[in-house]
Amino acid sequence: MAMEFTTENFEQEVLNSDVPVLVDFWATWCMPCKMLAPVIEELAEEAHGMYKVGKIDVDASPALAGQFGIMNIPTVLVFKNGQVAGKSVGAVPKSKLLELLQ
Repeated sequence: MAMEFTTENFEQEVLNSDVPVLVDFWATWCMPCKMLAPVIEELAEEAHGMYKVGKIDVDASPALAGQFGIMNIPTVLVFKNGQVAGKSVGAVPKSKLLELLQ
């Protein structure tokens, strides 16, 4: 199951992570976000410690969305060593997200 990232745990879980972290910026009212959700959950179940997968509700954590310039959702960012290493906007296939994690 994908983790829920918040302002409180973002630094520890994402920026200080030893493994790549895929972060899905989403909202409950966003239809493309709902289309992407099963893919995000599938990636989370397949992670096996090689990477982390989590979500940020942009309505609940607007400061994090603003910090990373999220203008459209869903936006997926991949963090490696505390830095943004990849970005995808919109509902994309699982293969595209796996590429970002490589």
